[in-house]
Amino acid sequence: METVEYVVESGIATIQMNRPEVRNAINEQMHKDLYHAFQEARRDDEVQVIVLTGVDDAFSAGADIKSIPVEEMDSFDHGTYLEEYYNPLIQLIDAIEKPIVAYINGTAVGAGLSLALACDIRYAEEDAKLSLSFLGIGLTPDAGASYFLPRLVGLGNAIALGTGKSFTVQEAMQTGLIQGTGNPVNIVMQLRRAPMPAYSWMKKNMKYGMEHSLEDTLNQEIEGQRAAGQSEAHKKAVKSFLSK
Repeated sequence: METVEYVVESGIATIQMNRPEVRNAINEQMHKDLYHAFQEARRDDEVQVIVLTGVDDAFSAGADIKSIPVEEMDSFDHGTYLEEYYNPLIQLIDAIEKPIVAYINGTAVGAGLSLALACDIRYAEEDAKLSLSFLGIGLTPDAGASYFLPRLVGLGNAIALGTGKSFTVQEAMQTGLIQGTGNPVNIVMQLRRAPMPAYSWMKKNMKYGMEHSLEDTLNQEIEGQRAAGQSEAHKKAVKSFLSK
């Protein structure tokens, strides 16, 4: 892959955006490489946790506007670009049942932050810059930001961030935008031990519960618990507990 480094070690797939010359800004090739990397991590049975991050001191500076030829600017269709590149990638990330952690190692703005929002858990370095910044170039937040952000931080905070306000890491912690600071190695190791399919059902049920009634969610939990209860992970855990 030209713009992404993909490494699997000890059950952890690290997907690292690698365009340091433009602070890991996302162009067409990176879209293709990210999609391929997430697809590979999804298919690989040895992968238990996925970590998304960037090289050097940036997570991602968002869309690489400069990659659009100047002569095409007037006719460039941003909606079509979303349909072809961003939306399939975000939908893929959201559909993966394995744990996904965004390690925001530096700047995460625009669509770069949107990528992090699609992950299950976000950790950020203390000096990370977090901003949507779309309005600054006359565009509206995309790549799933309008879906994920209000659910994570509430509508008021989402709109404030959407206007271009930069959140400090402490503000991001207080609002629930991120779940921790520094390298997420401890939570990654914890997630690596998470039993499947219990984790995947937990993830699925919590997302389901945000969109459905209590009654429907209770029924969804029945299905999840039925599946988890038949898993080898559950049987092994019960056997270990009873032997103490």
